[in-house]
Formats: sequence, C-alpha cells, structure tokens
Amino acid sequence: MPRILAIDYGLKRTGIAVTDEMQIIASGLTTIPSETAVAFLKDYFNKEKVEKVLIGEPKQMNGEPSQSTEIIEKFVTVFASTFPDMKLERVDERFTSKMAFQTMIDSGLKKKQRQNKALVDEISATIMLQDYLSRKF
Repeated sequence: MPRILAIDYGLKRTGIAVTDEMQIIASGLTTIPSETAVAFLKDYFNKEKVEKVLIGEPKQMNGEPSQSTEIIEKFVTVFASTFPDMKLERVDERFTSKMAFQTMIDSGLKKKQRQNKALVDEISATIMLQDYLSRKF
C-alpha cells in the first residue's frame, strides 16, 4: 500500500511527515528549506510510493485565510503543475504549531531543544497527518 505524505509548508522551512506503508502511523520525516521542497519531493516520489499528499491550509480562528495563505497557495500551484498525477488534499492546520510545541514540552525536551523551529515544523506535519488518519477510519 502506498504512503500518505503531509507537508507543513512555510516561508523558510517545510516540515514533512509520512505514514507507514499500511497508512496507520504518522511519523516525522524531515524538515527542509522551503525552496528545496519540489526537488526533495521529486526524489522522494522516485524512491517511495505515495498515494496522496496533504498540504496544510492555514486559517485564522474565524476561518478566514491567514497571512501565510498566499505563500502556500503559490506552492500548491507549483506542486500541482509539477506533480499533476498526485492526489492533493488541503487540510486545516490551525493549532498544529501550538500542539507541536506542547508535545515537545510533554515529552520532556529542554528549552534549548524546544527552540528548534525545524523540529516544530516536522512535528506539526506529523500531527496534521495523524489527525487526518484518525478521521479517515
């Protein structure tokens, strides 16, 4: 069974998470510089079977688009034209960064480790993907 991949795209960094082949467990894969996202994905898709890609959709509390929406929409357009056969689904990413930070606290990471924004992005993508999986079943 192919994997599902989640992308928490940002201006500087992009967190990436992926399921196992049974699509049961979401795991953080990596955090990459955002400008390398398409090249990274091309390489990854050549190595692994991926059924679907989830891309976070940032919204404000009232459901309106956030200030980073424009940046992400540009990436979605590039992604769709680069990978026209890949299924793409947008998912609400509200609270994932806060949940990721709380997860880091709960797991006992020291303050210095919690300041690692790359880790926050990767955990955010993982939370987004795990939430999708829990709603899927």
